[in-house]
Amino acid sequence: MVVPQSVLDTLKSIGLNLYERKLWVALLSRGTATAGELSALAKVPRSRTYDVLESLADKGFVVIQNSKPIKYVAVPPKEALERAKKKILSEAEETAKRMDELKSSSAIKELEKVYKDGVKLIEPGSVSGSIKGRDAVHNQLGTVFKSAKERVSIVATPSTLKEIHETHGRTLKKLSSKGVKIRIAVPDHPEVREIKKEVKEYAELRKLSDEHPKGRFAIVDGKHVIMALTEDNIHPTQDVALWTSSEHAASLLEPMFEHVWEHLEPA
Repeated sequence: MVVPQSVLDTLKSIGLNLYERKLWVALLSRGTATAGELSALAKVPRSRTYDVLESLADKGFVVIQNSKPIKYVAVPPKEALERAKKKILSEAEETAKRMDELKSSSAIKELEKVYKDGVKLIEPGSVSGSIKGRDAVHNQLGTVFKSAKERVSIVATPSTLKEIHETHGRTLKKLSSKGVKIRIAVPDHPEVREIKKEVKEYAELRKLSDEHPKGRFAIVDGKHVIMALTEDNIHPTQDVALWTSSEHAASLLEPMFEHVWEHLEPA
């Protein structure tokens, strides 16, 4: 059984671990086999083979034949992927449903209380961390934006503003309707001009010129700061940002933002 490493790597990308990949490929090469035969063929420890095959059966890649000895039947690759996909989607829908039920239950109130009581016991500067990956950064931005009560101040690049508008525009519009002051400083660029009219529905836009420092950061209510530590043209998976819930950190950045903002022209 010789399979290119690229094939095994592809199977890893759909969530199969090393033993699952080896045993499934081994079974595909035989069609039907016992656990002992597959263990020897795939070079997987016999003690692990049974539970890994059970896992593959649960995911839809294998059918267990109730015979003596027990045999395992390979599911054709395309059919196996379709079965696995249906199972994942079904489980995701069920999990999402349970999450929605939890959000409206009394349990969530208890969890919120545990969190708020816990936060009171730690230093504000301890509530911080680095965030890697553009999606993770936007997830944290979304959480921080939703907590805004008074003001949101953003310095963005044109491409970042577009991402913020597409990802958080609805949230920011809702905040604006509640009286939250939203200000965004961004360089003039065709990308900005494309969405300027929509962004102005919820934010005041001002134009950063060439002499102004460039960067990507957001300050919320003078206590939450999210600052990018990488260029915006880096691959999204390599994007890194710093998040901190610290009034001290915000008190250093916010006056700088205010000073620059006063001297900017409307976008």
